[in-house]
Amino acid sequence: MEPRWRRIFATLSETFWVLALALIGLFAFLVALGAFSPGDAVGVTIVVLLLAFAWIAHAVWQSRHAEGRDARVVRARERRGF
Repeated sequence: MEPRWRRIFATLSETFWVLALALIGLFAFLVALGAFSPGDAVGVTIVVLLLAFAWIAHAVWQSRHAEGRDARVVRARERRGF
């Protein structure tokens, strides 16, 4: 069993990335809605672009360093006959 601090760190890390994705989505939604122009809020646009780049880098890193497939998913697929 992992130490408690490691689980807390993992939970906080995942929470951060979910909130980052929510902020990126909110920014894109507001721009699409016409609430503001990305050129009018250059600072916010730069921060959101950096956050999007960091999220993409994190997603790629996570996908390349995954420990394999979740055994529960494999068993469920086999049970259904796929």
